[in-house]
Amino acid sequence: MGFGKMFGALLSLVTVVSFASAWTNPIRSPGGSDPFVTYSGGYYYLMSTSWTDVEIARSTTVAGLKTAQKKVIYTTTDTSRDSNVWAPEVHYFNGAWYVYFTAGRASDLDGQRMHVLKGGATPWDTFTYAGKLLDEWAIDASTLRTSFGDYLVFSCFHGVSAQSLCIQKLGSDYISLTGSVSVISQPTQAWEKVSVPVNEGPAALYYGGKTYLAYSASYCWSASYCLGLLTWDGVTDPTKPSAWTKSNGCVLSSANGNYGTGHNSFFQSPDASQTWIAYHATSNSAGACDDSRYTMIQLLGTHSDGSPNFGSPVDFAHTYSEPKA
Repeated sequence: MGFGKMFGALLSLVTVVSFASAWTNPIRSPGGSDPFVTYSGGYYYLMSTSWTDVEIARSTTVAGLKTAQKKVIYTTTDTSRDSNVWAPEVHYFNGAWYVYFTAGRASDLDGQRMHVLKGGATPWDTFTYAGKLLDEWAIDASTLRTSFGDYLVFSCFHGVSAQSLCIQKLGSDYISLTGSVSVISQPTQAWEKVSVPVNEGPAALYYGGKTYLAYSASYCWSASYCLGLLTWDGVTDPTKPSAWTKSNGCVLSSANGNYGTGHNSFFQSPDASQTWIAYHATSNSAGACDDSRYTMIQLLGTHSDGSPNFGSPVDFAHTYSEPKA
């Protein structure tokens, strides 16, 4: 092969590789509400609200998540928890993976409770139902790891009139809770009270040596639904409201045709040098809380003081390379 042909073939190969490693948003549409993404053992795992069961998909690339087949890991005929199945997340503790999710009854939303599945050594192993976590209205369970121990953070009405953020310590089995429920954030600021006052969808972020909780504020049937941020002081018991400082406004809000940006998760690149955020949005300019929401994934930036910079929702033309390996 002559040099010209060889160079052309090499250029074509580079072009193919570059194209294969690039992707655009959205990642899952429709059906991309409440996305949770994690990376483990060479795979990216994606979960989102499916309403009737719990599903998980995996791919060796972010691009592959767009077409990855979903595997059902939970379904039931128990009418107390067979409907309104929301916000599943998969977390690793002490050699096993656990899925925390919300479910209730078909007739109304008053029966929404947090539940847990226990799995095996990888998120792709079989899961079994392990139990209900708290016998009161609570949704959007996620985990928080601190020097004080491991906690479940969630949205609740525990002794308060508005939907707020709560925390309770995880038991040593990770399928039970111990101690009392504490309210750590209430929707008190104007940007948290558009249409309906709401704090929900907490997600822990460990960034630049500090611990944060991102959360969703205001009503999801509003374009003003957005992400807020709590910062832990690192020394006070995290069940104390005084341990957390709230952002002065939204840290991620509607832009570039993406409305109602909320309910996010975070994951690191395989080489741990990048932090990525997955969240949902809708093309409905009035906001939406239904299956029209799609999953977005984008790179998290850093402010000059070292704090996370969420930036703005990228448009669908924005091209990303795969996270650094």
